[in-house]
Parts: sequence; structure tokens; C-alpha cells
Amino acid sequence: MKAYIFNIHDVVLLMTAAECLLLAVFQLVLPARERNQGLLLTAFLLIVATASACTLLLWNDQIPALPLTGQLLPYFLFAALMLKGPAIFLYVTALTQRGLRLRRRHALHLIPALALLIGVFFFDLTSNKLRYIAISGQEVPEQLVDLIWDLATLIPLIYAAAGVLLVRRYKAELKDEYSHFSTTELSWLNILTLGVLASWGWTLIVHVAAKYTSVETADHLGIADNYVTFILINAFFAYSLAYAHQLLATRPQQSREPENSEAPSAEAIALVQRAVEVDKLYLKKNLNLEQFSERVGLPAKEVSAVINKHFGTNFFEFINSYRVEEAKVLLADESKAEMTVLDVLLESGFNSKSAFHRFFSRLVGISPSQYRKRALEGEGEGEATSL
Repeated sequence: MKAYIFNIHDVVLLMTAAECLLLAVFQLVLPARERNQGLLLTAFLLIVATASACTLLLWNDQIPALPLTGQLLPYFLFAALMLKGPAIFLYVTALTQRGLRLRRRHALHLIPALALLIGVFFFDLTSNKLRYIAISGQEVPEQLVDLIWDLATLIPLIYAAAGVLLVRRYKAELKDEYSHFSTTELSWLNILTLGVLASWGWTLIVHVAAKYTSVETADHLGIADNYVTFILINAFFAYSLAYAHQLLATRPQQSREPENSEAPSAEAIALVQRAVEVDKLYLKKNLNLEQFSERVGLPAKEVSAVINKHFGTNFFEFINSYRVEEAKVLLADESKAEMTVLDVLLESGFNSKSAFHRFFSRLVGISPSQYRKRALEGEGEGEATSL
């Protein structure tokens, strides 16, 4: 009977490693939009390729053992497992903080990996020990091996959770700085980071379940993780090509208003109120905080403080609430009944139909069409009564 070296699940690992290598090369030859984004995505792809290849070599008994495989494989494997978390976190950071420069402080993310590799070296953990295979004259330190595997599973999950929080913070920053922004690119990035969190969370579940279930059950549980990893790799690469360059830039974190700062001055409040109530700056499409601040004649930091502290909201909500009020006036004006809803939303400063309907329905409680119908019917009834 013919023996096979690889089963279908090994093939998935091989495909993942091979595709990561190909995509990494392809990423390097693409025109650079943001240098660090490309480098960090390439690093992530190479790390995943290394992890997949090492996992295959560690657990496949049919592959002939090379002289140094048993000694060097644990270092490559755990370096890859521990670095995939920082790689994806820094990639998301580069996406959400335009112009990010890698500095010495970013090297701190290497410390967990280095600490684990020192442990592997100090306790001489070979491939056989990692697989709980006893060697004559030696005992397998099962608790130590368990701890190494636990850390290699848990730390990437922590980084994935940090990536999800980073995307949420980025969304809040966009609302502080822009009156309108496309949610498509942000939604896909959020889905991808949640996908990584779910995938690595599943890896942790499989790791824990393997301690209390049979080998066969653990193998079946782990199969899904290999397929999800393969899908995520393709998703991240597709995202980098289609959407990553469309994300908006935000101000540096250090320039944000401190929570314990003084209340905004009455003069600053008056200037901001005049800008929206008299000058109607909200009618400008794609208005952002910097443009608004220039027109008002105040620093962006001070304008942000007025909106956040005095009005109790963010720039996104603040500007769009005035746009909704402008739209209500247009919709209720009988002389402008010939205007379509699209005309109204554009006239009131919106440039997105979905954003207009979402805001209007949330703030008014009904759709723009329903509001116009009720408003015009109310005017007609009022005129009939007066006659």
C-alpha cells in the first residue's frame, strides 16, 4: 500500500506557507504608498509562512528529520508564534496612524519573543520534548513545555485584542476630526482584526481542549484554525491592495486635548457657535477639524475642547446635527418641494446618501421622506384652517 507523506491538513499548511512567501514577494514589488505599511505586512506574511512550515515539520512524522532540525526548529517556531502578534499590531498601527515611523521603542515588542527563546535555550527544549516524546535518560518537563505552549498561544491573542481596540480608538479619532468619512475601509479593517482575534482565540480553545480530550478530537478542532489562517492571509493582502490607502489620517496622539485641562473660554465658544449658526460652515462638504479651525481662527486643539466639553459631543456628530437641521428646513419648505431628497442632502452639506439617512432617522426618528410628507401636510392643514 502506498504511503502518503502529507494529508489534506498538511497540504493546507504547505499552501499557507507557499502563498505567504509569494504574497510577501509581490508586496515588495508593489509601488510603495506607505513604506512601513508594506514592510510590516511583508514581515507578517513571512512570520506566518515560518510558523506554518515549522508546525508542519514538528508534527509530521513522515518527513525525514534533518541533523539540526530537532535543535533549531523550536527556535524558528516560537520566534514566529511570538512575533506574529506584534507584527499584526504594528501593521494595524501603521494603517491607522499615517506616517508612522518605526522607532527604538517599538523594539520593546520583541521582548516576549526573546524571553521565550531564552527559556527554550536554557531548558534545552528540543522538538521531541515539545511533542512530549521521552528521550532515554531524560524526563520530559511537561509543566515547562505546557507553559511554553501556553505563552506562545496567549500572547498573540493579547496583541490581537489590542489591534481591535486600536481600530475602535481610530474610529473615535475620526469622529473628532472629520464631519464625514467613508465607513467601508474602516468596517473591513474592523472585520479583519476581529477575524484575527477569533482565529487566535480558537487556537487557544484548541490548545486548552487538547489537554482534556483525545488526540483525534484535538486534531479535528485544530483543522479549522489552519483554514481560517489561510483565509485571513488572503483577506489582509486584498485589503492592503483595495482599501488600506484610502484610510484617513488623524492627528498625532500627543496633540489630543488632556482630560484635566481647563474649560474652554466664552470667547472660543462664541466663535464656534457663530461659525455654525451664522456662517454655516457645516454646508462645506468633507469639512474636517483643521479646516473648521482655520475658518474660526482658533487652534484645532481649542476647537476640539469647545465641541467636546461645552457641547458634549465630537466633531462628527456636532457638524452633522446642524446638517440635519438644515435638511429639515429644506424638506419643510413648500417652495422647495420640487427638490429631491438627494438634492436636499447635498444642499445641507452631506455627500453620502447612507450617512444622511442614518443621521436623519436617528436624530429625527423618521425618514426624510416621511418628515417632508408630515411637514407639508401640516402646512396645508394650517392654511385650510386659517381660511
